[in-house]
Amino acid sequence: MISRRDFLQAGVAAAAIFGAGSFPVLAARQALTQNQLLDFKTTGNVTIIHFTDCHAQVKPVWFREPSVNIGVGAQKGLLPHITGQDLLKAFNYQTGTPEAYALTSEDFVSLARSYGKMGGLDRVSTIVKSIRAERPDALFLDGGDTWHGSMTATKTQGQDMVNLMNALSPDAMTSHWEFTYGIDRVNEIVEELPFPFLGANIFDNEWDEPAFEPYKIFERGGAKVAVIGQAFPYMPIANPGWMFPNLSFGIREARIQEMVAEVKQEGADVVVLLSHNGFDVDRKVAQQVSGIDVILSGHTHDAVPEPVKVGETMIIASGSNGKFVSRLDLDVDKNGIKDFTYKLIPVFADVIAPDPEMAALIEKERAPFKEELEEVIGTTDSLLYRRGNFNGTWDDLICQALIEEREADIALSPGFRWGPSLLPGDNITREDIHNATSMTYPNAYRSEMTGQYLHEILEDVADNLFNPDPYYQQGGDMVRVGGMGYSIDVSKPVGERVTNMTLLKTGETIDPAKTYVVSGWASVGEDTEGPEIWQVVEDYISRKGTITMDPNSTVRVTGV
Repeated sequence: MISRRDFLQAGVAAAAIFGAGSFPVLAARQALTQNQLLDFKTTGNVTIIHFTDCHAQVKPVWFREPSVNIGVGAQKGLLPHITGQDLLKAFNYQTGTPEAYALTSEDFVSLARSYGKMGGLDRVSTIVKSIRAERPDALFLDGGDTWHGSMTATKTQGQDMVNLMNALSPDAMTSHWEFTYGIDRVNEIVEELPFPFLGANIFDNEWDEPAFEPYKIFERGGAKVAVIGQAFPYMPIANPGWMFPNLSFGIREARIQEMVAEVKQEGADVVVLLSHNGFDVDRKVAQQVSGIDVILSGHTHDAVPEPVKVGETMIIASGSNGKFVSRLDLDVDKNGIKDFTYKLIPVFADVIAPDPEMAALIEKERAPFKEELEEVIGTTDSLLYRRGNFNGTWDDLICQALIEEREADIALSPGFRWGPSLLPGDNITREDIHNATSMTYPNAYRSEMTGQYLHEILEDVADNLFNPDPYYQQGGDMVRVGGMGYSIDVSKPVGERVTNMTLLKTGETIDPAKTYVVSGWASVGEDTEGPEIWQVVEDYISRKGTITMDPNSTVRVTGV
């Protein structure tokens, strides 16, 4: 077994990792207790709590981490692009342990049955309250993608999540999917928030001025902690720009540097970037922008056990779907950070006691929809999951539903990273379907596309994922394809990655000049017509009764 020291010296993570281990040492019988999970070596005078990308998941869930997370260019072989057994070896974790279950897809079904579901906002509340009991002035920061991703969030336009998060009392948040409720709804919520909604990179197009607060400086433990908000930079490209027509986003590297200088001018002892850029973008920001002490990274849903060091900046990634809460303690004086301790806290739902107050609030928010949420539509004989660069069985299921229910040759499903998993033998409820599909532009279109246009779509999405320059990556996974297979060489330039496109039902090569019937969903076009995707999937599952998903080998990947 390779030790962590050997791993680091081998350069696989290239001097990227530092800090204390994130999980407690567990007994051989792998018994977990709440005290073990929350045990922490208190350090210094400043405590930061980070929670991000919960996607409106308020109840405990299964969530399988990706088995494949390809890094390209300078990111190849670095965290977070280390998965499965490689990740276990990198941190000297054993197979079959809580760490293996929480952080990888290894033996997922068996370990899920052993260790139970993860997350739940009532468990998160217990963790936050425990930290605040020790450190009353702990700074709790929400990395965004909070108001979106469930049936109740969609039905209430995010109000259920606003109410629950207000009860958790974060000190600040940034954003991404929040804007898919439309700018009017976002402004309506933000006006009532009891904490700042930060986005230094969001500008009003008409006046070319900041649209939201860029930063907030907090007094904590005798130190000034500046928190700069960085919203998802590619909003008008990745999501429907017509929903927020007068706003522009972007990475705005010079703007970040300007904000760092400004907060330091105001006496900041610590500079934190509360980011929804995605990990690789944040790594490049840390290389390009000086003076950032901590980047709290979101968007790409990476659960990284220890901080990653880039120059003088540490990057922290706290996973998604409510699975983790990060705690970072800093020893700060006027000369900066002298020491720190860090812990990525796994939220094992059967170990962390639910906070009764939050549990009651959750049930109150869900009560009007309880019957709809819990209705069983079918069952699954297969593990249903979404994460993975190319395939996920949830999206394979969605693609099959689109092909059959919409009478299409080919189906396209976006490479979203949100959405919990289901274990073999689980019932599929209406809530489960919505957890993989709920959004504000859900229409399932049916149209005709030429083979050439399909190739252009695949090449364009592949470049968003595999461009060696992180600033050209948008942080999702590859578009899922049903009814068609292809080969992809991720090392090639744009336009040359995708080959051997084949129509699966006939085995014929896709003809660039021929037209095919294609069904998909989540089009950013304003006038997209078609039934809501969750209804398409529900109809399909209801008709099938039991879902069985065979392994998908239709995408052949090289150049890794």
